[in-house]
Amino acid sequence: MNKRLKIRDFEVLKGFLSSDAQHGLLDDLRAVARVAPMRSPVTRWGKPMSVKMTSAGRLGWISDRRGYRYEAEHPDGMAWPPIPETILALWREVTELDREPDCCLINYYGEDARMGLHQDKDEGDFDWPVVSVSLGDEGLFRIGGTERGGSTESVWLQSGDVVVMGGAARLAYHGVDRIRFGSSRLLPDGGRINITLRVVDL
Repeated sequence: MNKRLKIRDFEVLKGFLSSDAQHGLLDDLRAVARVAPMRSPVTRWGKPMSVKMTSAGRLGWISDRRGYRYEAEHPDGMAWPPIPETILALWREVTELDREPDCCLINYYGEDARMGLHQDKDEGDFDWPVVSVSLGDEGLFRIGGTERGGSTESVWLQSGDVVVMGGAARLAYHGVDRIRFGSSRLLPDGGRINITLRVVDL
């Protein structure tokens, strides 16, 4: 690991994953997507989201006109595949927890994709951290406080960076303002993959 940053109680582990580890994770994520294909979700208001997503684990995160929630099945009706062991090992290393995540949400950001400021608050217990892994092109990650509005700080997340959101950061607003498309060679066609690991406890 090259550097550990603390930004508003967010732990940013810069360069945490080696190039080989990134390629290994990418292979595992492709295997997940072959079982549970990525989809372009809509918000509860019917607005298309700019990211594509799928999940692995006991539960997957869903966004559609019925709202935001966790479900045991992919929208196409199949069970979510298990979370790859490589990803579980990463979770254990950065959190030092025996409790494993219930959901591994996988988002793909293309050239014009972004994610507005939001809280991760669809889980049943906020005492567990959320772990976020960046692969591929750089993304401008914006961090706010626990109330909407107010000042924010931003950091460019590069391929192999890991962010741990626990404690005071667990319910902080955060988002991705833009992608520096073509800044990484990890994905042949460009873009950014974000893995988010969560304990759901519904």
